[in-house]
Amino acid sequence: MLGQIERGESSPTIATLWKVATGFEVSFSSFVEENQASLPSLLHRKQKLQGMHQDDDKIRVLSIFPFDEKTGFEVFIIDLLPGCLHHSPPHQTGVIEHIIPISGQIDIQVGDLWHQVCAHEGFRFAADVSHTYKNDSDKSVLFHDIIFYEHKT
Repeated sequence: MLGQIERGESSPTIATLWKVATGFEVSFSSFVEENQASLPSLLHRKQKLQGMHQDDDKIRVLSIFPFDEKTGFEVFIIDLLPGCLHHSPPHQTGVIEHIIPISGQIDIQVGDLWHQVCAHEGFRFAADVSHTYKNDSDKSVLFHDIIFYEHKT
C-alpha cells in the first residue's frame, strides 16, 4: 500500500493513514497538514471539512490544531454523515482520545463495549485498542476529537 501511495497509484483512506501513523509512531495530523502554518494564519484560516478518499464518503476530517510536540496533542473536527460506521485500528500505547460532540449523538465502541455520547457531553478513552464510531441517525454528527500522545522520555 505504501508503494502504491508513493507512486500516486492509490489514495489512502483515513483508516489507512491511521495505521501508517500508528506504525511509525507519529501523529495523524503529520499526514494531513501540508505545512505548519503560523499562528496568525491559523487564527484566520477557513477550511471545509473534507473526506480524504472516495471510500471515506461518510466521514470528513478537519485538522484544527496539528500535532504539537510541546503539548502532545492534536485537535480535529470530525463530521460523521448519516449511516457512517468508521473503524479505527489501535493507536500506539499511551494515546488517549477525547470525544466532544457538537451536534447529534455518536456511538463509540471501545474494545467490546459501546458508549453513547450526546452533544455537549465528553467521552475519554485509551485509544490503544480497536475503536469504532457510529452514526445511526439521519443527520450528521459533528464532534471534536482531541488526541493526546504520551510524551516519551
